[in-house]
Amino acid sequence: MKLLAESGQRSSLLPGCSGPSGCARGARPSSKPSNRSISYWLGFCAAIALALPLAAFAQSSIGKVNGEVVADLSAGRVVIAVLKDAILVGTLENPIEVHTLPPTPVLLSSERFGVYLGPADWWSPPGLDEIAALNQELPRLRTYAVAMPPHLGQSQGGDQPVELEMVGQSLQQRLNQLAESLHGSLNLTAHDSFAQLIVADYFAGYGPEIWQLSYKIDQEQQSNDFWTSGVERPTYLQFYPPEKGQPRTLVEFDYPTGNQPPSVLELLRQQDPRVQRVVESDPAMRDVAQHFLDGTSNKVRAADATQFLRAVLDAIAPPHARETVGILHPETGFAWILAPPAEAPPHHEKRPPGAPTLQSSGAPTLQPK
Repeated sequence: MKLLAESGQRSSLLPGCSGPSGCARGARPSSKPSNRSISYWLGFCAAIALALPLAAFAQSSIGKVNGEVVADLSAGRVVIAVLKDAILVGTLENPIEVHTLPPTPVLLSSERFGVYLGPADWWSPPGLDEIAALNQELPRLRTYAVAMPPHLGQSQGGDQPVELEMVGQSLQQRLNQLAESLHGSLNLTAHDSFAQLIVADYFAGYGPEIWQLSYKIDQEQQSNDFWTSGVERPTYLQFYPPEKGQPRTLVEFDYPTGNQPPSVLELLRQQDPRVQRVVESDPAMRDVAQHFLDGTSNKVRAADATQFLRAVLDAIAPPHARETVGILHPETGFAWILAPPAEAPPHHEKRPPGAPTLQSSGAPTLQPK
């Protein structure tokens, strides 16, 4: 795994990483978010109304609206395998609440896709006017980036850091526009991400890559109950290709980051009964599983890996969780294997008297302006 900081410095494997899958879950310090921060995210993804003023944002209606803001969280796991002839991606929703969104691959170019994790759909009650739909905006957000010199420096991929930074900078600007209306303390720890973007691609002359862009929010207290909020520039972690001598296997990300379930690779190592039934169902499935365990995923054919991943995601999915599976071929581009379901119109019901709020649920309190 590689870390490209704003200064352009590159670090080797971070302490505590045991390969791509382990690093994807353990690249940050091992301390877990506090119960308060976890409660905040549970409340946030449940689309609980946040008593905050709403300013006009880019791509939304002009003017200022005094009211509440609700947001639906894109939450769950993202599993990516770089194979012999393709990049395979599977996502599994973590249906924490009725309005949680499944992580969904979005085509960013003919040879690149991204999966956004975090507050995705933003609404303004009572009419539920849409403020932002980040999955839909991602392909065109880059046009809003301001011109600036690259910070990541050059790598084996030539201009790839410049392209990646443009994607990261564009999303940071959009998140910053949204965060400007947050004037209550979110009480996130130093290790909590406000949002993440997972990017996988083929780059000419370099090969397949997997990156994680993490966004943190910076808040400054102006008075007892008023804070200013801004989203910082993302950090860029490269998980594929691995460092020399490290395994080439499943790379997995999970969001929110508190109380993560075992990764698919960990379930394979533990011979979890749900996964083991898939492994033992067919000799081809046993062969795929062994390649992942051996760190030789680049020897697996896409057809076999696709069948394996779909079966495993079905086996470990929580009740009513939605899944997606897609594949990126270097010659033909991205194609759906299991497309995301069509989203129904939002139905954020009016909260009845006495319903739980951020104050009564134990989550951090966000104060009105």
